[in-house]
Amino acid sequence: MTIDPIVPVFDGHNDVLLRLLLSSEPSPETRFIEGEKAGHIDLPKARKGGLAGGLCAMYVPTPSQQKDANGDYKTPEMASALTTTLAMAALLARIERQAEGRLRICRTADDIREAMQRGAFASVLHIEGAEAIGPDLDALYVLHQAGLRTLGPVWSRPNIFAYGVPFRFPSSPDIGPGLSDHGKKLVQTCNDLRIMVDLSHMNEQGFWDIAAISDAPLVASHSNAHALSPHSRNLTDRQLDAIRDTGGLAGLNFGVLFLRQDGTRNPDTDLSVLVKHIDYIVNRIGIDHIALGSDFDGTTIPAAMRDASDLQLLVSALRQSGYDDEALRKICHANWIRVLDQTWKN
Repeated sequence: MTIDPIVPVFDGHNDVLLRLLLSSEPSPETRFIEGEKAGHIDLPKARKGGLAGGLCAMYVPTPSQQKDANGDYKTPEMASALTTTLAMAALLARIERQAEGRLRICRTADDIREAMQRGAFASVLHIEGAEAIGPDLDALYVLHQAGLRTLGPVWSRPNIFAYGVPFRFPSSPDIGPGLSDHGKKLVQTCNDLRIMVDLSHMNEQGFWDIAAISDAPLVASHSNAHALSPHSRNLTDRQLDAIRDTGGLAGLNFGVLFLRQDGTRNPDTDLSVLVKHIDYIVNRIGIDHIALGSDFDGTTIPAAMRDASDLQLLVSALRQSGYDDEALRKICHANWIRVLDQTWKN
């Protein structure tokens, strides 16, 4: 029996830092390094599944999951958001110190390449929803110095920068207004600092506002094809075309909510559904503009893929669907590294 070689995966989105921060169990650094039963990602699971690294999100949850009169999530206050964001950044820094070379916080594409070559987990600090940053953007400059290299202005709720697209099905992403003046300043400053601006969770008007301002490739780190699953969080064909035209990419979200045609949170979802979304995006905008953005530790994924240790099951499904070694290399890591390199160097 021939065993397919492991294809290293650099992944566009995970929420492991928040999962560890919120856990009642002690020693989150040790649990991540040595492994645990809970969660989708730790170092042993990553090594087994070929997960070589990814964008580690700092997401501040809505207090008690509060919603407004429209049923949309309320926005956390800036002071508490900054405290939580710093706690996650510090947690990753402590993991790096204790991992003894097995994890590296990466600030350049060369850092990612070197970490992957050495077998270290290549982690990139990412903000998902910029509630920790005030209109003066002072915190953005400080966080950039601490290693922040990618930022999504919003999660699926409004803040001072933009209107995050609410979770609705079936629905287009055309819900609410676009960037505020603060949001335009944020995007321009991210361009100046060479921080990647992430379009996942952005509503459609905000997407087009960023497209008009930004000089970097357009990237949606963990969003799928709206044509296959009409969730407000997914990308329309026109948005996909804009991503292609700027040399950007879309990262496949493993969340069943954003994969299924019925929009249900049903883990009994075959991996062939993930392959169909990749097929659609490849056929629409090309193999150079699709990657992976799992949303590990942040959403319900197919039961067939228990956690990061099973990542190669998706690689095998893609191989069986006709993707050759070069295509798998692009999907699994090369496209991400290319886009990050271009964004961070320009």
